[in-house]
Amino acid sequence: MKKIASSGLLLAAVLFGAASCSQQQGPVEEAQEVNEQQAEGTPIEDQITEQSEFMTQAASSNMLEIEAGKLAQERGQMQEVKDYGQMMVKDHTNASNQLKQLAQQHNIVLPDSMSQDHQQQLQKLRDQKGKAFDQQYMDLMVNSHEETVKLFENASNNMQDTVIQNFATSTLPILRQHLDRARTLDQKIGQ
Repeated sequence: MKKIASSGLLLAAVLFGAASCSQQQGPVEEAQEVNEQQAEGTPIEDQITEQSEFMTQAASSNMLEIEAGKLAQERGQMQEVKDYGQMMVKDHTNASNQLKQLAQQHNIVLPDSMSQDHQQQLQKLRDQKGKAFDQQYMDLMVNSHEETVKLFENASNNMQDTVIQNFATSTLPILRQHLDRARTLDQKIGQ
């Protein structure tokens, strides 16, 4: 009987631990949940959820690009890396401001900080110095922009709201330029 009771307690502890872990959401997921709750039961619930997913992920990406760009300006060894960082801060601050206006117009709550994944990527970058920093930064920029281009292409092609779709479409050429430049610099540093 003791074995069954202790097994039951162990199972309860494991289930409680699993439930606690699933409740630890990042800022992006929290914002998405708020948006989904606001949209629940409305005729455009699916459309709002779609808008929320795009905008919250784009907001987190902008935050990563801006913060990493600031680091690149401070710690970059190559002038081209510093210049790229400066471009990231300028362009992604602009995109972030446009996104905030769109979110406000659509009553979408944006995260107040970047996703946990983006925070971890930024921390890895902070741990680097010298040429290793330049390489890590450009690797991050390639990967981040590949993901962001896919996110914006999807919104450009599939978003039901034309205002948000137009924002994604008009932002794509800049993101593609960022990706091309990041790939070029990444290869140059790797040589």
